Amino acid sequence: MKDSRGLEDFKPLAVRPPSAGPGRFRLRCLVDLQLGTVVRWLRARLTVVQGHVLDIGAGEAPWREFMPAGCHYQGLDIEDAQSYGMRRQPDMVYYDGKHMPFTDAQFDVAICTEVLEHVPEPMPFLDEVARVLRPGGVLLLTVPWSARRHHVPNDFHRFTPERLAMLMHRAGFEDVSVDERGNDVAVIANKLIVLTIRLLRPRRRVHYAWTIPLAVPSGLLATAMLAAAHVSMALRLGSLDDPLGYGVRATRRKSSPGARGDMSTGTGQRS
Repeated sequence: MKDSRGLEDFKPLAVRPPSAGPGRFRLRCLVDLQLGTVVRWLRARLTVVQGHVLDIGAGEAPWREFMPAGCHYQGLDIEDAQSYGMRRQPDMVYYDGKHMPFTDAQFDVAICTEVLEHVPEPMPFLDEVARVLRPGGVLLLTVPWSARRHHVPNDFHRFTPERLAMLMHRAGFEDVSVDERGNDVAVIANKLIVLTIRLLRPRRRVHYAWTIPLAVPSGLLATAMLAAAHVSMALRLGSLDDPLGYGVRATRRKSSPGARGDMSTGTGQRS
């Protein structure tokens, strides 16, 4: 969300590991439907991963705790990750956002969560992801669909399932599956929650005279729609044509001459 001065009204909060506050993490997943659907989609898939795992755009590495103890985890983020609200981690690898500092085929699994929308040129970035994955390695990726602009001015894309599948195949992946996260009921609930927060935090105090009266009904409706969203998702109701976002699982294709995804170098970027 961006005001007339080019600033966001409020930026997304960094996701801390669940162990940093289990109750707070569960509550946030309940209210923050974008995060909650990402967690549900990822958790089911991360509990069975094995080998060397690369977490791209790892932030504060919240997903590490979902993995089996035998996994070898490596977080990767850009040098200016702090501009996205991330605290610097001692065991994280930081890079320039172009060439990932790893050898070819070094990892068995790559995670990329809510990052691709911040990449100006997705294709070179995905080429680089494919390079560091072994043939047969798995990519787990999530992106938002119905989400407000965030981390402005570094929010560049919203991807349809068709576009995601196209990008995956061009980068050298196969067995691509794209799953919806949430439904249209969850989208409405999410929008009402964001609206209520904005009404409770006007830019000028004088605006409280009209924002607070609106925040009361907005908040009540948001609470009702939040409950409806959880029920509709649990019962598989609502439309999937306009979800909160998507989750992608893809397998690194075996090397073949001339395949775009078999590049030994790359110029992936995340701004």
